Amino acid sequence: MKIMTNRMDLGFQKHRDEYEEAALRVLRSGWYILGKEVEAFEEEYASYHGDGFSCAGVANGLDALILGIRALGIGEGDEVIVQGNTYIASVMGASINGATPVFVEPDEHHQIDVSKIEDAITTKTKAVMVVHLYGLICDMDKVVDICRKHSLKLVEDCAQAHGAKWNGRLAGTFGDVGCFSFYPSKNIGAFGDAGACISPDPDLIRKIKVLRNYGSGKRYYNEVVGVNSRLDEMQAALLRVRMKYIDEITSERRDIAAAYDKGITNPDIIKPVQTEGGYAVYHQYVIRSSRRDELIEYLKEKEIGTIIHYPVPPHLQAAYAYLGHHKGDYPICEKYADEVLSIPMYNGMTKEEQDYVIDALNNF
Repeated sequence: MKIMTNRMDLGFQKHRDEYEEAALRVLRSGWYILGKEVEAFEEEYASYHGDGFSCAGVANGLDALILGIRALGIGEGDEVIVQGNTYIASVMGASINGATPVFVEPDEHHQIDVSKIEDAITTKTKAVMVVHLYGLICDMDKVVDICRKHSLKLVEDCAQAHGAKWNGRLAGTFGDVGCFSFYPSKNIGAFGDAGACISPDPDLIRKIKVLRNYGSGKRYYNEVVGVNSRLDEMQAALLRVRMKYIDEITSERRDIAAAYDKGITNPDIIKPVQTEGGYAVYHQYVIRSSRRDELIEYLKEKEIGTIIHYPVPPHLQAAYAYLGHHKGDYPICEKYADEVLSIPMYNGMTKEEQDYVIDALNNF
């Protein structure tokens, strides 16, 4: 049996008629940039997160981070605290704006170690960025308290956490801005690149909408130097279909994760555990093993796909060599980078496929 790490075609096939109708609606409309579909998606996505939220659609998840941070007024000379085991896009959201990323080690749940945040705060710190990695979520009550205590902005990178909750409250609703990616593999995935920011502050969202469109709030009248980062009509229309099934998508992924939780019993494998109070959505199901490379080859022989999220932590990437970090500076990040492995997790995964993966892991 051959099992891929991810399958993105199955979600399309399940609701094929609705996706095709949405695509044709856009094609026939004759309006393809910043039109009714984007407006409708922004309203629906904001409403999904609760009363009082506004949304700005942008071209991708990285742009959501860049423009969200820029709209908060964070830039040259400022520091942004971020966990050190995240995808490099989280870090780029700060550094592209001229801010300096300050890394904090993760906890045993792959999330930022909240107990270490205050030790990283300096007079230059302007924001804390939490990354709800793999669709799990950290203790947001404690993070909010720290940010309030030190008058810091709070940025949530929710690229992998659509629908995740902390004590019943959705990821993205705790911070000054919540930044989302709709890359096709995400739980709410588009059919190309797409992203969005949400905020309880409508003025902040207005700033992001100006920044995304060449710095223009009114056509040909430019308030600031902006960028071209617009969510297009086609992706917005397709995302509106995907949004209708977010609860179904989440429930299915949680069921697969529960099957893995119960079925995987190999002592050489460390399974992911959500912090108590959290509601995980399992964008990835990430295990750890000190024998990872051997495990990858074994699973390859079984035709089971895997992927490493992520093999090199940001502080050791060539792109951030200018920060002066060295191997050993963040030992937990480095240990995780050597041990983490994402196993198959996708909507439409059959019980037979799940059992095959579980049996293979237990027989390793």
